[in-house]
Amino acid sequence: MTTRFDRVLAYLQADGRLPSVVAAVARGGEPAWWGAAGPDPTPPRATAYRIGSITKTLTAVLVLQARDDGLLSLDDPIGRLVPGTGYGEATVRGLLSHTAGLQSEPVGPWWERSPGVDVPTLLARNDGSGRVAAAGEMYHYSNLGYALLGEAVARLRAAPWWELVGQRLLAPLGMAATTYDPPAGAATGFSVDHFLGTLSDEPATDTGAMAPAGQLWSTVDDLLTWGDFLATGHPDVLSASTLEEMRRDVAPADGYGLGLRTIRVRTARTVGHGGTMPGFQAGLFVDPATRDAIAVVTNGTTGLAYERLPRLFLGDAPVAAPTRPWLPTTTLPDELHGLPGVWFWGNTALGFEWHGEDLAVRDLRTGVAEHRFALRGGRLVGTEGYHRGETLHVAREADGTAAYAECATFVFTRTPYDPRAPIPGP
Repeated sequence: MTTRFDRVLAYLQADGRLPSVVAAVARGGEPAWWGAAGPDPTPPRATAYRIGSITKTLTAVLVLQARDDGLLSLDDPIGRLVPGTGYGEATVRGLLSHTAGLQSEPVGPWWERSPGVDVPTLLARNDGSGRVAAAGEMYHYSNLGYALLGEAVARLRAAPWWELVGQRLLAPLGMAATTYDPPAGAATGFSVDHFLGTLSDEPATDTGAMAPAGQLWSTVDDLLTWGDFLATGHPDVLSASTLEEMRRDVAPADGYGLGLRTIRVRTARTVGHGGTMPGFQAGLFVDPATRDAIAVVTNGTTGLAYERLPRLFLGDAPVAAPTRPWLPTTTLPDELHGLPGVWFWGNTALGFEWHGEDLAVRDLRTGVAEHRFALRGGRLVGTEGYHRGETLHVAREADGTAAYAECATFVFTRTPYDPRAPIPGP
């Protein structure tokens, strides 16, 4: 029997153009449902995906453990714990809540897609000149801040950050499926071409000194275990009272506490985090009052709006299952070659997007698909919108390049009002 959860999952996969997606729901702390959508066959429940910034919640718990053990204060400047950082005056509390004013990303190449550097290199590159705000002035998400926090606990405990994660968090909670590197059988990360719908492999890099901000891989079952811990605590990890402290919003970070994001669902207040890395997205949220939780992982770089997950799975947001799942493009019909991409009708920018069975013409200002065309007998025939029933004609250069397109005197060109098009624009 198809459940509401199945409909939500099918909607997420089709709406987000997700190569694959796995989700699991807990009720009262106990697994209650799981599902997968995407390619045939769909991925097993135990498939590992990269969880990105959900990693930050583990780093935050290590920091609060150190606080409870008397090794640090939340008001300590990070420079006391990590000498040599250019942001030495930033407090532990400010870094945990993203209110310390640090820039979002470390200096250098895009850290999520590049081989990681060591801590001395990270510290040398980030000398404090990238600050975007004064401490406490505003909420500004900072991956760099969590790299500093991970290094702080590593120095306090005289052990590498990942070793601390395994010994102090994963082992007591029985989270054996959460790993630093991708395990055997892990999902492959993909990026989906916006216009063609084709897949490109994304790298699975070791992020080095940035690992405490987004390195880890996990499964939906391990994530549900972590979510229930965030609701209840564990005597060998962190107390319920400290977790309640972590869940409280820190001004001016409305909706973010000490390493935890908060999202309201009706009268409930769920906590957790989203995560993105090249090729992957994830979301984990739990209602501490009921221990109801949702964990979702997917292997697409974009397309999963994790902030919607609590209401979709734990709330009452209406959702209708799509008529068909989204499938990546493997072969582009000859009639479509050179057509997907950015076009103009007059001065209006449009996106021609191939979705495997039809061509959507989307207004890039509003995001609305104004027209749709389907291949019928070698012709692109309008199926929705003003051009329903009309034929989209594609004029090509001698080398086959799509020069312009025309439908019922409406001319689409690569540049606004292209004078090379023989039929005047609108």
